[in-house]
Amino acid sequence: MHPLLAIESLSVDFITENGTTHALKDISFTISRNEVVALVGESGSGKSVTSLSILRLLSTPPAKYSSGQILFSPDGKDAVNLLQLNQKALQQIRGNQIAMIFQEPMTSLNPVLTCGDQITEAILQHKKIGRDAASKKAISWLEKVQLPDPKGAYHRYPHQLSGGQKQRVMIAMAMCCEPALLICDEPTTALDVTVQKTILQLIKSLQQQTGMGVIFITHDLGVVAEIADRALVMYQGSVVEQNSVEAIFRQPQHPYTKALLACRPVNHERGKRLPVVSDFLEAGKPIGESAVISITTKTDKTTAPILTVKNLSVWFPSKKSWLGKPLDYTRAVDDVSFEVYKGETLGLVGESGCGKTTLGRALLRLIEPTDGSIFYNNSDLTLTHGKDLLPLRKDIQIIFQDPYSSLNPRMTIGNAIAEPMKVHGLQPNAVTRKDKVIELLEKVNLKAEHFNRYPHEFSGGQRQRIVIARALALDPSFVVCDESVSALDVSVQAQVLNLLNDLKREFGFTVIFISHDLSVVRYISDRIMVMNKGKIEESGPADDIYFKPQSPYTRQLIASIPKGLPAT
Repeated sequence: MHPLLAIESLSVDFITENGTTHALKDISFTISRNEVVALVGESGSGKSVTSLSILRLLSTPPAKYSSGQILFSPDGKDAVNLLQLNQKALQQIRGNQIAMIFQEPMTSLNPVLTCGDQITEAILQHKKIGRDAASKKAISWLEKVQLPDPKGAYHRYPHQLSGGQKQRVMIAMAMCCEPALLICDEPTTALDVTVQKTILQLIKSLQQQTGMGVIFITHDLGVVAEIADRALVMYQGSVVEQNSVEAIFRQPQHPYTKALLACRPVNHERGKRLPVVSDFLEAGKPIGESAVISITTKTDKTTAPILTVKNLSVWFPSKKSWLGKPLDYTRAVDDVSFEVYKGETLGLVGESGCGKTTLGRALLRLIEPTDGSIFYNNSDLTLTHGKDLLPLRKDIQIIFQDPYSSLNPRMTIGNAIAEPMKVHGLQPNAVTRKDKVIELLEKVNLKAEHFNRYPHEFSGGQRQRIVIARALALDPSFVVCDESVSALDVSVQAQVLNLLNDLKREFGFTVIFISHDLSVVRYISDRIMVMNKGKIEESGPADDIYFKPQSPYTRQLIASIPKGLPAT
């Protein structure tokens, strides 16, 4: 009996005018029915290229399948080589027998169709049923992926949903035809931990009910332990280790696997430098050496707070009369008050839709507050308008959640980072601006040669580092990080968290760190505020909130964090 999928000696090259890039180098593995196989590795390691190769979604050229075959056998009897099928045969397989959940839901969903129409379209494409039956099936799938208002979500457009809700729509679309093989490319990256746990349980239970095979691509080894039976560790286009999940966690063999396990913030004390991959791969360097360097945080609570928020509310009309008069409101931020001190890192945690991002954007006046005051250095920002906001734009920067939609696709990343410097007149000429940009790129572990590349030429994790470099270009004194490490694999996440701490110590800026990952927030923050339905549920020192939570809601968030395998 054939395995569900067998990849044999697959090599993929990208041939461009700048030369040939060997994206996959002779990789081989199999997936059986009723099995979850995790592909783990850094961005750029070849995980997504592997998944796109299975569905033949790589453009040829520039991609070239140099060697190998991908054998697919949904019935276990006859195996077909997917690399040899014509487009018509592939269309019958894509979305029907092999489905994929993509990493970035905003760029995968059609902005001019409602979410329900897109799921219905996928069902009608492959199933011989009427539109009414397909619509009912689409709503039932929106219920299964735990959307709070399935019928309402059916009629909404993607921009009307939060990042986590959009990802759930993508999951419903992928699963609606009950495929034999499901490829999940970072499907829980944008989700808060409670929804992530629900989705992981959902995928696992559906996999067990239907007997489908699952390829689960992730950078979070805690998630691997929750869902996978086997794990493959990929590094620079090669599979360096594959074994059962328990063996990978308990007895990792390859230095790179050991590095990925060591980089997770959940394994480290707050204030200790996180180890990075180079610690394990560089010959002669003691493993984990960097883990013992203490990071001192200078929080000045003797002076007045740098930011004081009083009774801040942001309401959005949810229902209007036929004349356009608001009848009801969604209270995204509801009467919130807090203070942030100079040099402090304040963590803001909560589920998607709780108001974290709205609060962060309101502080920068990117969203107009409905009520309340925001005092920054004793100046009320809610009374500042027009050109008077320009100095504020330099002083307070935001690192956005979705790097792809916050970068101009027609602008090279070098120009994107240099543009704010030009607007604020920080560097005397184009030459010094370019030097500064290259310095920033190297600080976020990119290279000078990336200066002239466009956003689409980078992986998701690399794009996140680009927007971090852009935010730091103006030497801000206050930075709002909106899920700034959520799209990063653990090793790069460790580098960025170390980088933020290093830059904080060097320049003394203050940070509001918004995230759904409580283990990351606990590691980097001095204080944590937990948000729920627009209000502050509880706040206090980071370790107190993490280890001694008072609110049932906070306890639920912490219980949902993937911990990995328990220690023996």
